[in-house]
Amino acid sequence: MFNIFLQIDSTGLATASAAKESLFSLLVKGGVMMIPLAIFFAMAIFFFIERLIAIRKVSKIEDNFMNIIRDHIINGNVTAARSLAKNTPNPVAKMIDKGLQRIGKPIDAIEKSMDNVGKLEIYKMEKNLPVLSVIARIAPLFGFVGTIIGLVILLRDFATVANPTIPAIADAMYVKMITSATGLIIGILSYLAYSYLDTQINKTVNKMESAKSDFIDILQEPTR
Repeated sequence: MFNIFLQIDSTGLATASAAKESLFSLLVKGGVMMIPLAIFFAMAIFFFIERLIAIRKVSKIEDNFMNIIRDHIINGNVTAARSLAKNTPNPVAKMIDKGLQRIGKPIDAIEKSMDNVGKLEIYKMEKNLPVLSVIARIAPLFGFVGTIIGLVILLRDFATVANPTIPAIADAMYVKMITSATGLIIGILSYLAYSYLDTQINKTVNKMESAKSDFIDILQEPTR
């Protein structure tokens, strides 16, 4: 009985190993266009992870941050408010710090200064994000080009064969479709990665807008 289980396990491992090898060999048969597709895939993974870490780092905002800023401003302790804003590494704090520097000037001037800082912080969060968008668009195109090139070469080769069989033609065309499938998969994954990161940025932007509105209300509160 024990020997039977060993045989079953070894057969399963051999089958799995064969499947992995066949998948790799199938990808290799996709031709030279698989090289840029592999580069696109590696770039998509790298930039997604890099942006994900950066965005998560700057999107961490304490819930009571604006309450503390409000208390400092109401008590006239602007220095403490600026110290808190400077020591808080996120876009909201940087925007609030710019507003604190402009206290005493017209509200419109304060809002404009804060908006400028906000745009700069958004630009920093979106850095390298367009790369994912570009990969999502061009990876499928590279896949289609690879398939077309492969089919042209295939038809040229079969033109020299007297009686090509249907199974041989079907098998050859199946292999040439690998680049299209690979390009589409990379494009879809890149688009999903881009959409997810864009959503996270929008959440941070909403927090920035809310904080700016709260800050302007705090400045106007004593005059009410």
